[in-house]
Amino acid sequence: MSSRIEDYGLIGDCETAALVGRDGSIDWLCWPAFDSDACFAALLGTRENGRWLIAPAEDVTQSSRRYWDNTLILETRFETANGAVAVIDFMPPRGDASDIVRLVRGVAGKVKLRMELVIRFGYGADTPWVKRTEDGALLAICGQDMTVLRTPVETRGQDMTTVAEFEVSEGEVVPFVLTYGPSHLPLPKPINPAQALQDTEGFWTDWCSRCIYEGESRDLVMRSLITLKALTYAPTGGIVAAATTSLPEKLGGARNWDYRFCWLRDATFTLLALMNSGYTEEASAWHNWLLRAVAGGPANMQIMYGIMGQRRLLEWEVGWLPGYEGARPVRVGNAAHAQLQLDVYGELIDAFHQSRMTKLKLDDGTWDLECTVLDHLAEVWNQPDSSIWERRGAARHYVSSKVMTWVAFDRGIKSAERFGFKAPLEKWRSLRDTIHREVCEKGFDAAQNSFVESYGSQLLDASILLLPSVGFLPASDPRVAGTLAAIERHMMRDGFVLRHDPREISEERQPIEGAFLACTFWLADAFVLAGEIDKAQALFDRVVAVANDLGLLAEEFDSGAGRQTGNFPQALTHIALINTSHNLCGATKPLAKPAVQRSE
Repeated sequence: MSSRIEDYGLIGDCETAALVGRDGSIDWLCWPAFDSDACFAALLGTRENGRWLIAPAEDVTQSSRRYWDNTLILETRFETANGAVAVIDFMPPRGDASDIVRLVRGVAGKVKLRMELVIRFGYGADTPWVKRTEDGALLAICGQDMTVLRTPVETRGQDMTTVAEFEVSEGEVVPFVLTYGPSHLPLPKPINPAQALQDTEGFWTDWCSRCIYEGESRDLVMRSLITLKALTYAPTGGIVAAATTSLPEKLGGARNWDYRFCWLRDATFTLLALMNSGYTEEASAWHNWLLRAVAGGPANMQIMYGIMGQRRLLEWEVGWLPGYEGARPVRVGNAAHAQLQLDVYGELIDAFHQSRMTKLKLDDGTWDLECTVLDHLAEVWNQPDSSIWERRGAARHYVSSKVMTWVAFDRGIKSAERFGFKAPLEKWRSLRDTIHREVCEKGFDAAQNSFVESYGSQLLDASILLLPSVGFLPASDPRVAGTLAAIERHMMRDGFVLRHDPREISEERQPIEGAFLACTFWLADAFVLAGEIDKAQALFDRVVAVANDLGLLAEEFDSGAGRQTGNFPQALTHIALINTSHNLCGATKPLAKPAVQRSE
């Protein structure tokens, strides 16, 4: 059985990423890109579905792990009765090929270790043909995929597995390098493991030196920024929501979705997190990815795209994988890509507006695109949709969706006024006022003194927490104060914010999903705007306390089980951590605050 979600660490080369367990097993890797088929899929199955273990062959008395400072180099230390070893795992920044380097370093005494390499392409289904090359490397081929293992350790085949036993003494370093390449090309050239370690450390150290955030939570922010960089597909600038698919929102449940795609919902949050932290190059690359992805008719704009802007993200079920702790089905692709979600129009226009406000250089055609999008939105804003949460039932008039259509016209107006662009301002102002009036009339429940999930509903929804942050109403408005109070009354579990109202009667008859960590940060942001800094800080501290020992967070947290749930690590959670850190720091210092930037 796979480890707990929080027991994994992340390594990556800014084109794909792998999850490494505390036990020294790499249980998840999609090669050569985030959205490729997995060749290690034990995370969603068993060791027979692919993994790479390097660990002591004797009883471990104690273990610990850490990232090297300001890097994505993971070191796991194992202690036994006979000594101690460190396994150093990393993926060098992509060169001609993609590599995983594992260095076993003797720390004390002499320790016996075992290696087990189980390569299963096609999400754990396809066993490769394996042979030894002339120079002693181990070559595995299956269809289009090829891997090459190079190590001085003698290996052998056993039950369709490559295994090795070896000893490491104090001061000794034993390298293992696994390299991916297309099977029709020549073998990838070997790399120098020691030089690769030096280059990787230099890459991350240099990248981290550009961070300008200097608040009290700098270590947490830096780790979140590194995670965000690691989830970036460098060739295009697209940022995946997570490195995994089908880790359950409900332990044992069926809400298991593929998150290895790029969501427009995260656009403005992402831009502000990057720009306010000093990463304008990454912000510009993300903006350019947005521009390319949505190019074309606005009626065809999607809520998410592939890492290269792909639009067909067809969803299918991987029937041969039993799922994480039995949570089935395992899904590849995401059918939600075809949903109508009106909030993405607001996110897109707001992202472009915030880019201009921070003097990020935009493409000359950006404004024309925005005008075309707003022309289309003027025709469809009053339609029901599937909401920010990608509801798969009947479409409704969701309040947060309508608010984000208001944001779209509001930011279009502000960009035109501030930067002198030609625009049908009278029409946009009229629509902005109409949407605002309708939301306040139909989306507010006077009996609860709160905005609600959708028109006519009495249920709440965590996305309404964004109303003050996006500037729809100030935090001082009694209706906003009432909404925050209602959220606290009905939407909290053990101090964390739920995404959906627990009073909702569900037909799923499944375990309750975990609390949504980004939404808990959103409540903290609303409290910052309301001047309730102590309450905001308490929420922030509560969320970061459930990060794993490496500072990584999943999508949700099951407070009853005391476990992280959902795909991991989750970009939106780490983006929210960064932005809330800026908000809290800016509450006491004259610094950029994302909540203020969007609300003004």
